[in-house]
Amino acid sequence: MKISYNWLKWYVPDAPKAEELADILTYHLAEVETVEKLPDGDYVLDVKILPNRAHDLLSHQGMAREVASLLNIPFVDHTPQYKIPESKPTELKVRIETDACKRYMGRVIRNIKIEKSPDWMVKHLESIGQRSINNIVDATNIVMFDCGEPTHVFDLEKIKGALIARPAKDGETVTTLDGKECKLTPADFVVSDEDKALIIGGVKGGKAAEVTASTNNIVLEVGNFDAVTVRKTSTRIGIRTEGSKRWENGVSPELASYGMMELSALIAEMCPEAIFEDVVDVYPAVDFSDAQNVRGESTSEKLTDRVYPEKQKERKLSFSVERIASILGLKVSSEEIENILKRYVFEYVYKKGVFEIIIPPMRLDLVIEEDMAEEIGRVIGYDKLKGEIPKINFKTQANETHAKISWARNKLLEGGYSEVMTYVFADKGEVSVLASASDKTFLRANLADGLKESIKLNKINSPLLGIKEIKVFEIGAVWSPEEEIHVAYNEGEKIIEKNLEEFYSPLEEYPKGEVDKSSTPAKATPQEGNKFTMWPLFPFIARDVAVWVPEGVTSEQVMKVIKDNAGELVIRGPELFDEFKKDGKVSYAFRTVFQSYDRTLTDTEVNEIMTKVTEKIKENNAWQVR
Repeated sequence: MKISYNWLKWYVPDAPKAEELADILTYHLAEVETVEKLPDGDYVLDVKILPNRAHDLLSHQGMAREVASLLNIPFVDHTPQYKIPESKPTELKVRIETDACKRYMGRVIRNIKIEKSPDWMVKHLESIGQRSINNIVDATNIVMFDCGEPTHVFDLEKIKGALIARPAKDGETVTTLDGKECKLTPADFVVSDEDKALIIGGVKGGKAAEVTASTNNIVLEVGNFDAVTVRKTSTRIGIRTEGSKRWENGVSPELASYGMMELSALIAEMCPEAIFEDVVDVYPAVDFSDAQNVRGESTSEKLTDRVYPEKQKERKLSFSVERIASILGLKVSSEEIENILKRYVFEYVYKKGVFEIIIPPMRLDLVIEEDMAEEIGRVIGYDKLKGEIPKINFKTQANETHAKISWARNKLLEGGYSEVMTYVFADKGEVSVLASASDKTFLRANLADGLKESIKLNKINSPLLGIKEIKVFEIGAVWSPEEEIHVAYNEGEKIIEKNLEEFYSPLEEYPKGEVDKSSTPAKATPQEGNKFTMWPLFPFIARDVAVWVPEGVTSEQVMKVIKDNAGELVIRGPELFDEFKKDGKVSYAFRTVFQSYDRTLTDTEVNEIMTKVTEKIKENNAWQVR
């Protein structure tokens, strides 16, 4: 998330300089990927917030509270500055008919004016890469980036009856604010009025109740939506927004009331003539025993028989000083832990070496002792943790399947075969998968298809590999439809594939369930001077040259001439692959492979090299290039 340093300092005036703060956050919280200085003197920190803290740190206020606690400096609460006019009774109705909505708040505001946003608001949004639209829409974005609560605004005159959070009807469509028509299913949820869907819940607003320049009366929406439902809908329809990003990582329902207060206060400040109505807050869900079912059809099922969300309950967590020290591998005192709890404003009780804390509603990540160990460890500093290899009293246990695989592998390796690993997905088969990284959506039913492709590829590259015969094998799982382990290898062009048990059966005297020396691959002996060389990514070019020389001239002499003049692009060779004698002369044939690490070679440049080589060969008058 992009954090404006000036925005952050509104909450923590004593924050250190931007570059220093970036280092502190990286070492104690989350990686700061970049620090950019803006023309107006502000800095923008791009912080890589991981999912376990997305629920409370994807906001300036959340980040500011973290900085204040981490550095033990004051946090300035600006809530008392929010002024909202006395509200009037409302006729707005809200219903929740899905467990994907955990809380829903609505508020009617009349007599507003759609105008350009104040300069401070535009500056705040632009500093983090957001475009200003108008004062009302910008206010919703300010609230989201400030406190982490996504909000929305409807045009009141475009709404008929109650606002209803419900599952989408099968085939129901919503045209989003950017003009994309999305077809929904009952697995998605919407907020609708009595006639039509208004938004795709937690993902994107719709045009049906869009706020425009002529809007005078609005409805504020501040809710809390299920992370899994939002993530699945967002992925399926291919829309990801700043709002969906927050919902899919989880947000506390308790934050909704703060979001409503902040949004109301911003609009009151920009629209002093506005008339505010009471907030309608459905939290937890109400009784739906007299309502229709989610598709609007009659049903014998009572909605009250379903599981609906409950109000977020107070959570407690106990942990001992001894256990925290054990997890971290670091001596930690009760005083150190107590200091951290106070800085992070945890309510706690300490008795006989055990802390019991009340977990703040926003900290959804704190569930077990290990979570608190991580929390305490990162504040203390991971640099204080000393690495130590654990002493584990572990005895290996024989695995019958693994032993058979090892035996089969060694048997084929001893036979001169090389092991390959091919793709486990295929474009046909009996067992399909929901999604894969390619167009291959089946699990392979055999090893033979992959092995054929491997043989073909190895043949193409045989000059580069310096091999005359392709002998490869694979041991791996196949699904047809049950999972089995197969062994496949080639004999020339023929592919032989067997079940592991079938391949293994000739060795009946092999001790069942035990691993002897023959099943353990031999350890490679390190060679002095061995050095890893990256496999070139560009195509190679192979060239052959045959030379007639008088008897008595060795192949090494000819090879030296070729090698000395072939240049630095030679990746293999020259290698002697043919030799015969006739009429007092000897014919030597050599193959040289050329390849570049940084470009694709052309025939022209390789031909020029070979021309130079043949000219050097001809300088020996008794040598003749065939």
